[in-house]
Amino acid sequence: MISCSKAAKCSLLPSGDPVCLASNDTARNVPYGAVITHCAVPGTVALTFDDGPGIYTPQLLDLLSEYGARSTFFVNGYQLSNHHDILVRTLNEGHQIGSHTYDHARLSALPYGEVVEQMRRLEAALSETIGVVPTYMRPPYLAINGEVLAAMGELGYYVISTSVDTKDYAHDHPDLIPRSFTRFLEGLNAGGSVVLAHDTHAQTVATLTRAMLDEIVARGLAPVPVGECLGDSEYNWYR
Repeated sequence: MISCSKAAKCSLLPSGDPVCLASNDTARNVPYGAVITHCAVPGTVALTFDDGPGIYTPQLLDLLSEYGARSTFFVNGYQLSNHHDILVRTLNEGHQIGSHTYDHARLSALPYGEVVEQMRRLEAALSETIGVVPTYMRPPYLAINGEVLAAMGELGYYVISTSVDTKDYAHDHPDLIPRSFTRFLEGLNAGGSVVLAHDTHAQTVATLTRAMLDEIVARGLAPVPVGECLGDSEYNWYR
């Protein structure tokens, strides 16, 4: 069995294998409970995928591996019971796991206690599945208010929104998905760097992601997890 060094944070997967996250002494500049829309590290783009894991996620992981790309997956708790192995694979292949609430709840419509419950339920499910709890989250529907941000601050979460929204969920058809790629290009050209897509839609995985990766490579940019594009040590992505 692999063992972690003394300078690493270590948790055990259900298989008994450790997850080792290297530490460093870099000062953290990422605030809890504040909305983040752009990368801080020049030359990086963060491809992020919401609502999974799902039946298309393994195909997406294969594609990302082909390009040597790493991404962030904001997952829902209700999806985990049928996709434990996919989630473990996602983490093991170097991608970042973030929270997207347990039930894909519109947090801005919930009282404070229910917002906390959505996050805590997913924390428990992720701890059981992969042995770690994320410090990054994306609110479903990007729906936030002051109470939601206060809760995320109290719970110790970085709130990730987007500066490039592909709206792929509205274009999940071979004839329509080019519209999402156009939105991607427009977002990049406008200075966007945190890309929102979904690994639960067939055309996102079959067509859109490859086109986005080709464009990122052509521009000489690096596709990295959102934590890395913010300059945050991997050690800080989980607790």
